[in-house]
Formats: sequence, structure tokens, C-alpha cells
Amino acid sequence: MYFLHNQVETIENMAQKVEALVPSARVEFAHGQMREKELERVMRDFYHRRFNVLVCTTIVESGIDVPSANTIVINRADKLGLAQLHQLRGRVGRSHHRAYAYLITPPAKTMTEDAKKRLEAIESLEDLGAGFTLATHDLEIRGAGELLGEEQSGQIHEIGFTLYMDLLERAVQALKAGKTPELDRPLDHGAEIDLGLPALLPDDYLPDVHTRLVTYKRIASAADPGELKDLQVEMIDRFGLLPEPTKNLFAITALKLKVQPLGIRKLEAGPKGGRILFGEQPNIDHMKLIQLIQSRPKDYKLDQAAGALRFNMDMTDPAKRIAQVETVVGKLAG
Repeated sequence: MYFLHNQVETIENMAQKVEALVPSARVEFAHGQMREKELERVMRDFYHRRFNVLVCTTIVESGIDVPSANTIVINRADKLGLAQLHQLRGRVGRSHHRAYAYLITPPAKTMTEDAKKRLEAIESLEDLGAGFTLATHDLEIRGAGELLGEEQSGQIHEIGFTLYMDLLERAVQALKAGKTPELDRPLDHGAEIDLGLPALLPDDYLPDVHTRLVTYKRIASAADPGELKDLQVEMIDRFGLLPEPTKNLFAITALKLKVQPLGIRKLEAGPKGGRILFGEQPNIDHMKLIQLIQSRPKDYKLDQAAGALRFNMDMTDPAKRIAQVETVVGKLAG
């Protein structure tokens, strides 16, 4: 077992405390200021299991593999960086034995916000490929600075890595098209859909917070209905039949993809009807819109001041509301 105490001045004292707490353990300590031969002896003895608890500093972060070590206790984990914690956690579990990593921290109220974020990130990610995700979290917490320059203290932490990359992507696409990037224009996340229906991934369906967040991201990022359908099939295969709120989430996301090419910026609906707010340049046939209003003046009205189409109809049945809204959108799409 490793007991990580990253203070050379007090490491010997800490080793004595560990030995007093566990009298049956054989305890040694190691740090980077020891003589080379002495450090080599300690590590060799630990490898050959001549003692079973090594009190050490972060010197073991990239040391030799010790397959028999399956537990690491990290004292004052709040003082270590995210990459360090990930590396240190990887010191154990390097054979077929189940591994354990315990992080000792002071009370949450005495830790910095960045320290809390680091600990939350290391706690939530334990799957294969977690290294890349942890690196992304580290960028969000510390800030990435210039991507191609020498400066490493940028303002990316003010907005988060994901939003920063979205803004960068929009600027690159504008330059490729020969346009001047509109840096002050808010990001376009598509039409806003509000049907007054629960649309979410329930906790009892996906208990793991990280899995829920990743799934929300994948649903929101679906490029077309086919990709959304494939994701739906995958979720049923992995987690079981979709609960009603999750079905609503997929249906509303599909509706969002459907109205996006029409230049609709917001769609609201409730038990008695709703309204469709158009963008500055809606991509619909104006003659069809006029014909729709003229043929059913009681059901459809144009609010020119708000740039919206209002529709009045019975939508009290939540199960049918999405289908009714799709019908209205279909009439506009032609």
C-alpha cells in the first residue's frame, strides 16, 4: 500500500504515525531528497514485499510498477493537481487485483473552489479513456491560454472550455466562408422548444451523474434524426425501455432539428395552444402561411408585432401535444 504524504519535512513523522495506527504493518518511507542508493533499496524492498506500507511523496508518480500494491491513500489530495491525482491513482491496480484509491481532504468549506472541482472530476471519472476527459476538465479549471502561442494564462476559465471551442469554431467557419466573424453575436443553439412537458433523463433511469451529462450532451449534439434514432436504440439496449420524460426529450430534440431549417427561433405550446416565433429571415413559404391563416382564421392568427404565428387548439392531452405541434410545423414546412 502507498500512503502519499507530499511533505519531505514531516514524512518521517507521518511514517511513525502510520506505524502507530497499524502496528501489524511494516512501514518505510521514501522521498526525492534521499540518497540514490537508499532510495533504490527502499523501492526494491517494497517491490519484493519485504514491507507492505510505503509512506512517500509524489516521487512515485512515474516510478516502477509494483503489481502487489493495490491501495493508495493520498493525504491532503486538495493540494495536488488533477493530472497528478490521475497519475497517482494509476500507481495501483496494475495487475489482476482490485485496486482502491482513498483521498484524504479537509472539510469542504476550507478548500478552494478549484480544489473542489478537481476532486469532483477525479471522483466522477473512472472509465477507460478518462484521461482525455480529465485533461478537458483541467483546461476548464485552470484556463488554457493561447492555443498556438507561448502565453499560458488566458481567459478561457471565465467561459469554460466547451463554450470557448464553440466560439472558436464559429470564427473559423466564418473566415473559411470569407466573412468577418461576428464576435459579439450570441451563439446560436437552435430553436427554443417549450411544450410544458417533462423532458429529462430521470435519476432512477441513469443514476450515474457523469453518464447522464454525457448522454445529455450526445442528445443535444445529434446532427440529424437518424443519429438521434441510433442513440435512442443504443440507450434502450444499454439501460432498458425509455421512461416517458426521456421519450419526450428525444421527441422535442427531433422537433428542434425539424424546425431549425425553417428559421424558427422559439416554439411554445400549452393545453390551449401556443405560438411560433420566427427569426429575422424565416425559411418558409409566405403564401402557404397566408393560406393557412385564411382557411382557418379561428385556429391561426399572425402577430406581426411579435413576429409570431399563434395557434389555438385543444392540447390538454400531454401525450398528444408533441404530435399536434409536429402537425402545425408540418403545415409551415409544406
